[in-house]
Amino acid sequence: MAKRLGKGLDAFFPEIKETNDEQIQEINIDECRPNPYQPRQTFPADSIEELKESILEYGIIQPLIVRKSIKGYEIVVGERRFRAAKEAELTTIPAVIKDLTDERMMELALLENLQREDLTPIEEAQAYKNLMNELNITQEELSKRLGKSRSHIANMVRLLALPKQAIAYINNGELSMGHGRALLGLKDQNLLPSIVKKINKEKLNVRQVEQLIHKLNKKQVKKKEKPKKDVFIQERETVLRERLGTGVHIRRGKRKGKIEIEFYTDDDLERIIQLLEK
Repeated sequence: MAKRLGKGLDAFFPEIKETNDEQIQEINIDECRPNPYQPRQTFPADSIEELKESILEYGIIQPLIVRKSIKGYEIVVGERRFRAAKEAELTTIPAVIKDLTDERMMELALLENLQREDLTPIEEAQAYKNLMNELNITQEELSKRLGKSRSHIANMVRLLALPKQAIAYINNGELSMGHGRALLGLKDQNLLPSIVKKINKEKLNVRQVEQLIHKLNKKQVKKKEKPKKDVFIQERETVLRERLGTGVHIRRGKRKGKIEIEFYTDDDLERIIQLLEK
């Protein structure tokens, strides 16, 4: 009887659409190693323990997907099952051996985790960035290949522009992705530790964090005692911010002026350039 390997994966990877029983092989567990392109960095011990108990009682119901390598096999799909099987002290595991390129291996590993919602926002963002760098493709091209909107990918990748401390908070679940996006707007990043402490202590939602950051930024502006801009300049800034989806500042001097457009990553810059070209 045929077995499906992950809901929806066959729509993107027809080469793994169906597997027949005669294709499933028992391979030595010691010859397997994790996927070098695995986007997921953490595997909760309780989750592995629960799966181990299931394997001891029912066995491994769904085979792993692997590809042959010089030193044995690389796990393409099923690293969690592999870890649980090792904990259960199995010597062999059922697997389907596939001939996949590095490119397809990266895409499949990411897509499987995304569909099972196993990744933290930071792991997901880093996986998108790695794919774009390794495959030399744009956010638009990646969105088409993965079935994700370009705006979703852009918003996720922007999280990587946060300070390391904020990234760590998001990765361990102390802050949500929404909190992270709000913190991107904080002008004085030295205030970040105290804000995070306040968020956790007072259980602030994303909207409350946005309001807090807005107030802090206004205080920062007052400290610098910037001269007020005329209404025309403010209106033009508003139009450009809405058009480009990022911060824009117009500065007028005695003889000339300049327009400053904010961007957070190389991909964000590319997105803005494409909008300007249009």
